[in-house]
Amino acid sequence: MNENQPTQEEASASKALPLAGIRVVEFTHMVMGPTCGLVLGDLGAEVIKVEPIAGDNTRRLLGLGAGFFPNYNRNKKSIAIDLHTDAGKKIAHQLIATADIVSENFKAGTIERLGLGYADLAKQHPRLIYLSMKGFLPGPYEHRTALDEVVQMMGGLAYMTGPAGQPLRAGASVNDMMGGIFAALGAIAALRSRDITGKGQEVQSALFENNIFLVGQHMMQYAVTGKPASPMPSRISSWGIYDVFTVKNDEQIFLAVVTDTSWKIFCEIFGFQDLFADERITSNNLRVEAREWLIPELRARLKGYSAQTLADLFEQNGLPYAPISKPHELLNDPHLTETGGLARIRLPDPQEDRIEGLTPLLPLVMDGERLGVRLDPPRLGEHTSAILESLGYGVMDIAQLCRDGVVRIREAA
Repeated sequence: MNENQPTQEEASASKALPLAGIRVVEFTHMVMGPTCGLVLGDLGAEVIKVEPIAGDNTRRLLGLGAGFFPNYNRNKKSIAIDLHTDAGKKIAHQLIATADIVSENFKAGTIERLGLGYADLAKQHPRLIYLSMKGFLPGPYEHRTALDEVVQMMGGLAYMTGPAGQPLRAGASVNDMMGGIFAALGAIAALRSRDITGKGQEVQSALFENNIFLVGQHMMQYAVTGKPASPMPSRISSWGIYDVFTVKNDEQIFLAVVTDTSWKIFCEIFGFQDLFADERITSNNLRVEAREWLIPELRARLKGYSAQTLADLFEQNGLPYAPISKPHELLNDPHLTETGGLARIRLPDPQEDRIEGLTPLLPLVMDGERLGVRLDPPRLGEHTSAILESLGYGVMDIAQLCRDGVVRIREAA
């Protein structure tokens, strides 16, 4: 534990959380590093986000990146420091001296040039756990610049996602997020190891290796069968009926019939006695082999039903189905709403008509409770003064640091 204990309010809010009392200082940006801090913060750690004077670049992204900062930076405090100044480096080192965990996800060599790499810090702080999140783990590729989409292309995921000849990235930053989650998992394991040995360690995670883990099932398929995996749109399915169907009024719905028992129920629901009696499709494997004619036949038979009618019938009979939802529609999803899966947060840089938003919580229930939001995504430098004061800086010192451009303090709203 660090000597700088959280405030009474923070301690009360997080007293039941497993990482309460752990301090994390993160030098991160974009998605992978902030995701790691998000997980540790949601689990109760005090996470201090060190930002440049201009702020994390994701605060200003447009389009698909507009949700990055508010989604991945809740339960954190923000201190804005110019790490290229001697005074800024001094503050960073003072802050690190109070930390259990330091995390970073900058391009290889960047953090080391600032004197904040693991090799330098471990000499001074042998109990420190250091999280380094990169594009690649050490090896031939380690100096390459990587992005989620880069590793999806070179790691086989884009090939598997798109139609044959049209590689397509997944519809979310899956490697960035999972790379951060794996780093958080490593941090928790390292904390446990430190309890036993008294020593910290460096934990590394990377986009490329994360992506390889994701496509491992397809690599193993080749090892087992000797046949390369086909892209998902043209794959040989493991299940006879496992498809999106276009039905009445051109609505779409995903329907799955994956066991022989389910096949019997399915045929009984819709009165397809002829199909149930057809010896060509009496088992799931036979239905897989018959998909070329079976799926078009089912599409024709189901086309007159509405998506809601099909959903109701599948629901009533315990068969898997799914509406084809758009992300923004999930903000009103009854399951998420009723189970507390969404939390309201203050946006860090609100627009005139958008001051708050809903964000999904970690998909965990611990001791019957969801892990909630204790701190809204911070405004740039929102906690600079309080953190500096905790390090022993006086009001006049802080004011001078502001005038010198070493730190930035959020002005009153």
